[in-house]
Amino acid sequence: MARPRASALALALVLLEVALDGVGAQGAAPEDPDYYVQEIRSQEHYYARPEPEPESESFSPLLPVGAGEGAEEGAREPRPPEPRPPKKATKPKKAPKREKLVPETPPPGCPPLGLETLKITDFQLHASTVKRYGLGAHRGRLNIQAGINENDFYDGAWCAGRNDLHQWIEVDARRLTRFTGVITQGRNSLWLSDWVTSYKVMVSNDSHTWVTVKNGSGDMIFEGNSEKEIPVLNELPVPMVARYLRINPQSWFDNGSVCLRMEVLGCPLPDPNNYYHRRNEMTTTDDLDFRHHNYREMRQLMKVVNEMCPNITRIYNIGKSHQGLKLYAVEISDHPGEHEVGEPEFHYIAGAHGNEVLGRELLLLLVQFLCQEYLAGNARIVRLVEETRIHVVPSLNPDGYEKAYEGGSELGGWSLGRWTHDGIDINNNFPDLNTLLWETEGHQDSPRKVPNHHIAIPEWFRSDNATVAVETRAVIAWMEKIPFVLGGNLQGGELVVAYPYDMVRSLWRTQEPTPTPDDHVFRWLAYSYASTHRLMTDARRRVCHTEDFQKEDGTVNGASWHTVAGSLNDFSYLHTNCFELSIYVGCDKFPHESQLPEEWENNRESLIVFMEQVHRGIKGVVRDLHGRGIPDAVISVEGISHDIRTANDGDYWRLLNPGEYVVTAKAEGFTSSTKNCMVGYDMGATQCNFTLSKTNLARIREIMEKFGKQPVSLPARQLKLRGRKRRQRG
Repeated sequence: MARPRASALALALVLLEVALDGVGAQGAAPEDPDYYVQEIRSQEHYYARPEPEPESESFSPLLPVGAGEGAEEGAREPRPPEPRPPKKATKPKKAPKREKLVPETPPPGCPPLGLETLKITDFQLHASTVKRYGLGAHRGRLNIQAGINENDFYDGAWCAGRNDLHQWIEVDARRLTRFTGVITQGRNSLWLSDWVTSYKVMVSNDSHTWVTVKNGSGDMIFEGNSEKEIPVLNELPVPMVARYLRINPQSWFDNGSVCLRMEVLGCPLPDPNNYYHRRNEMTTTDDLDFRHHNYREMRQLMKVVNEMCPNITRIYNIGKSHQGLKLYAVEISDHPGEHEVGEPEFHYIAGAHGNEVLGRELLLLLVQFLCQEYLAGNARIVRLVEETRIHVVPSLNPDGYEKAYEGGSELGGWSLGRWTHDGIDINNNFPDLNTLLWETEGHQDSPRKVPNHHIAIPEWFRSDNATVAVETRAVIAWMEKIPFVLGGNLQGGELVVAYPYDMVRSLWRTQEPTPTPDDHVFRWLAYSYASTHRLMTDARRRVCHTEDFQKEDGTVNGASWHTVAGSLNDFSYLHTNCFELSIYVGCDKFPHESQLPEEWENNRESLIVFMEQVHRGIKGVVRDLHGRGIPDAVISVEGISHDIRTANDGDYWRLLNPGEYVVTAKAEGFTSSTKNCMVGYDMGATQCNFTLSKTNLARIREIMEKFGKQPVSLPARQLKLRGRKRRQRG
């Protein structure tokens, strides 16, 4: 028995020796030390990086062939190197292939990293020097807009502190990324002309050793911008895998400075072991069509939804664009095509500015979602559809959208496709009724009396010679035909809900809080959307451009932001019963397709909650003694100098916050009626009906007309009797 045991022991010793030899040949440890360095850095503040733990060797990424010269150029202004642990007397190990900065061949179409959408934080942007804080690296984002005063904290680009070849701006992707391209712009400024005309691109794994992108044996010089607003895309000749990307300007506009805005295209490599990235990934479980739709594709999608839900949807158009494209609408209701007495009408509009595409896609997603959830029996959606008549117009300016769509999500700049084909901004193209109202209120003895609601449109505005877009005329006719109660127009480029008035009351002012008589209601409506949005009320989020709306919880009075005459919101409030708000759904007007699922998750709950607000306040029917509805009856609320009117069937809806109100209904030829109406906190409008009886004069006229005689006017009769008495005296 001893001999077999000795043989087994000898065999075990031989195997152990072979294993140890193998370890010595490969290195001291199979792990990659840089992996853990990147893991730590990705979770820490960029200027508070911990020192690496002692390892078998210091971190030194391998560079591709011919990278020595690029590394020297990239190190002109290096950051102070981190202290490195002393090397141990071990055989150097070979770095794994995935850490090499070598070109790879990826699938085409890497999305933007997210400088414009703010997915890249300020802490991930660094620069060699800055002219001042307002021109720091954090302002070097594509399409960022400058403040009114360009010497404040919110200027329109990154600008280097010196104009020389040693300046750079870099982005830290916080993970290995396959970089494929760079988009640049000049500085957004009304007064200055600053842009970079050529630059080099460098990549790195540690932000210390840099590799310049090559064109053959030499460094590649990329052609930059020729003016400050049009974005210019440069694709890398071969994609590069790294964590950091740096732009090193080589030339700039002769009379300007080194200033630029940028976006970086890249595909982050999967890293399931990195908790930081898993924690921040956004996913959606909704099975929807997350992509951009041109006019033909939008129409096809509407058709598919209508075929899926024929009993609750209807497709119609409200008019045509300047180029003849139909302005399609989708109606969602349990009885599509008809107004039901007592059921409020709601609408969403998007795309008044053709390049603000996110709102358009959100509404197309909303239509799909409502159809799917209704079919699935979602009780909340079923109740909403059965108790509300919903209208959705995804693209009010299809001509502008097609122009922006051709440019693409990152290359359209800030304004390509904003206006209609004939150069009109639809959002500010409505009649200015504010001035008519305020002039009358300021001159009580004025012979021209203007009501506080349903103010008539001036005749000149309806003339063919007026500068009014055909799309604007279509919206006005649509809103005059349907008794909308609440509406939201989705816009882009900011993250806030704006409520009227949008026009300041004081002359020569550009910003001034100008509340409506229903300011308390509008504030609630705005907050209902903002508070349920994933980001609008997040105090930690960065401002999109220049305005910080957190002091009002993601809402703002339009006039206190910037004055606008003839806005849709003001027109809707003063000419119709509809309370209209502008909902700015994202910093990026035209986000990449890959961002649509996340943007849908950001806005989905808000879109539904805002629709539900149409059921707040009071509602009812104004009838005569025979039970017939009285159209155009005026509904007044004591203490609120803004009335509404009943629809053709005598039904009405008045948005109000919880409380007790004294409400009066009056109509021509009828005696008025007043009631106390209580509005509770629970969802659902309070029923408050009125029955009006005719006045004595109206009854006399009715009797006289019935027998073919004209009623006698009492004042005329008195004058006739007085004249007869004078003649008798004479």
